[in-house]
Amino acid sequence: MLHINNPIIKHKAGLLNLAEELGNVSKSCKIMGVSRDTFYRYQELSAEGGIDALVNQNRRVPNLKNRANEATERAVVDYAIEFPPHGQHRTSNELRKKGVFISGSGVRSIWQRHDLENFR
Repeated sequence: MLHINNPIIKHKAGLLNLAEELGNVSKSCKIMGVSRDTFYRYQELSAEGGIDALVNQNRRVPNLKNRANEATERAVVDYAIEFPPHGQHRTSNELRKKGVFISGSGVRSIWQRHDLENFR
């Protein structure tokens, strides 16, 4: 039986524990609301790497093609610091007048990356 303290792997290890207690993989998967394929994936991970292998690993690679270039990002951050009450669309329009072309949602994405989302 697996003992867990980490809340991230609690559900995964709980599924493995339940299957071990019941002795029936299908029944434990139905109770936990998980497919059998997922159960066997978790079981394989725990067999290969122990309980630590069940921790979620982010496999997503950032798509840098969709990001604004450094000069645009710097202009957005500088404008946000200079005029904090302006919203994302007004910032976009004012920067467009200065020759920096970025959408309102692009401005918001940059603000979120730099923790500048709210005026408060």
